[in-house]
Amino acid sequence: MKESNSSSKLQTVIGWGLLALGIAVFAVRSLHEGAYAMPRGANLFGGLGALLVGAVLASSAAPRGLRWLAMAVAPVVLVSGLYATMAELEEVVSLYAIDSAGQPAELRLWVVDREDGAWVGMPRSKAIEHSLDGAQLELLRSGETHCVVPVLHEDRATVKVIHALKVEKYAVARAAAAIGLYPREARETSVSLRLDPCPPG
Repeated sequence: MKESNSSSKLQTVIGWGLLALGIAVFAVRSLHEGAYAMPRGANLFGGLGALLVGAVLASSAAPRGLRWLAMAVAPVVLVSGLYATMAELEEVVSLYAIDSAGQPAELRLWVVDREDGAWVGMPRSKAIEHSLDGAQLELLRSGETHCVVPVLHEDRATVKVIHALKVEKYAVARAAAAIGLYPREARETSVSLRLDPCPPG
């Protein structure tokens, strides 16, 4: 009986922790100036998953089998939720583009600055899917929107340097790299994009 009570208490504590994490996934984005960026994809899964699993574990009325199922998936939503929260703790920009289906897309990206301008990185497939190279797009940074023209660079030297600058700038990138959630060096499929100002007029 004591062991059962201990397990139930542990599940409840984990549940409340996941509920707090789920809220943090959405709340952390309010730290940035400008329009609120709704979580999408894996980040949305992490936020909603943490809320759902947390609610099951925190509820003493939930069936025992359901609580154990929630415990089984808790590590997955924990990792996803933590990454979704931590990725937004430092500077993040929004690049407003159009996806391959012709739908508006908000790309949340880490950004670094060099003497030749601002740079972002991503998988090549993502850049191609959103037709970023040479397009005139809106960039939201530090609460201000600017017109930019992304210029795609695929040469490995540039890609590696930009990736290294991101790892140097972002503490979460270094922490994630230490546990294998983020690459220490740029992948072969990665590209870099310099965000040039749009030409006047």
